[in-house]
Amino acid sequence: MNDQSKHSTHDSNRAPLPVGKYPHAKRVGNLLFLSGVGPREKGSKTIPGVELDSNGEILHYDIEAQCHSVFKNVKSILEDAGSSWDQLVDVTVFLTNMKDDFKIYNKIWAEYFPENAPCRTTIEINCLPTPIAIELKCIATID
Repeated sequence: MNDQSKHSTHDSNRAPLPVGKYPHAKRVGNLLFLSGVGPREKGSKTIPGVELDSNGEILHYDIEAQCHSVFKNVKSILEDAGSSWDQLVDVTVFLTNMKDDFKIYNKIWAEYFPENAPCRTTIEINCLPTPIAIELKCIATID
């Protein structure tokens, strides 16, 4: 393995652009660290299942739609960097409403990981940088 493959930056052509100056992922040795990934759609500011008022405040959101979208974005980043969904080893999940959303998110998580799920930590926070209800911070292995 050369020095470039031991420590490299990866950006996905299928995932939404980051909201700041950071890569989608960074490889260090055989580990791939993903920056926080949300459910926004590639090429737009659209967030699946989110309805905003004229001031950009959330009127309504669908946590199920956001879960499916964020998992899709994570999968795209992993694959484009040379890893895969089944190589996830640790996921930190940020929810803005644990009380209302955890049960739905936990059910969808089980569908995406019917066996061999990665380690997981779920944290409630009061907001995220865009009007989303979930964000994932992931670590995966990479060959």
